Amino acid sequence: MVTKLGFLLARTLRLEAPLRGLSVPKAELMAELKGRRVALVGNARSLVERDEGGEIDRADLVIRINRAPMPATRTHGARTDWLALATTIPERELERIRPRRILWMSHKRKRLTWRDAASHGFYLHERSDWQRLGTALGAPPTTGLMMVEFLAESELKELHLHGFDFFASKSLTGSRSADQVPHDFETEARFVRALAARDPRVTLHGV
Repeated sequence: MVTKLGFLLARTLRLEAPLRGLSVPKAELMAELKGRRVALVGNARSLVERDEGGEIDRADLVIRINRAPMPATRTHGARTDWLALATTIPERELERIRPRRILWMSHKRKRLTWRDAASHGFYLHERSDWQRLGTALGAPPTTGLMMVEFLAESELKELHLHGFDFFASKSLTGSRSADQVPHDFETEARFVRALAARDPRVTLHGV
């Protein structure tokens, strides 16, 4: 069993094996996804213009990203089952979101906290998956795209993408424009639209 001290040492020394010891296996998540209707909620500002909250909350599983803004139930719903993180999040924000599972998607382990790593059902995404997707894109992938790819690998029944406009309206969690962040949103948009075109389980809402 990995202790807090062991975690801190592993994170400092960049030892992957002890950190992986805190993670549930990927197979556990895949089993939970099988046959389910999943809503993945992105953080695009444009979502506040649409009444998609009810549909989001009717999903079998609701997954949100990073700070997971929910300015109104009407637009964003209220539930969060899984929270996909690539950044640290304040305790007050985590209490607001109240996910029952945290997924650490970033390759940057130094940002991972003991609070999150020791939480029930914690999952640590493989570095190799991050690297492979980044190579395919030619740029670091967003947390949202990592989750889209992860979910599409599963045997879920339906995947509904809400709040994804690939930075056309910026993010609800910041003021930076597309050229101020290290992602290639045009390539990510092509990736998701191609996926939706070939996989009938995938629906991209509002775009």
